[in-house]
Amino acid sequence: MAEVTSDLMYELLKRVHTDVAGLKEGQREIRLELNAMRGTMVSMQQDIHNIYGVLARHEMRLDRIENRLELRELAEAQSRFELHP
Repeated sequence: MAEVTSDLMYELLKRVHTDVAGLKEGQREIRLELNAMRGTMVSMQQDIHNIYGVLARHEMRLDRIENRLELRELAEAQSRFELHP
């Protein structure tokens, strides 16, 4: 069996240090990617919220138009039964 010397321990520690540095770099990259994904998700949520707002405004306009059409249809139906001089 190989004798454990300080040189061997030093080489092993250097290797462990290199591996830990690589892990830290990988973790940093993953954190950056997660932050980018989080930003994308937030912007998508805002876009969806804006779409719902636009749809709500269109629905309100459509309701007003439908109400006006019903009033006009009622007035046209009523005018048929009125005497015209």
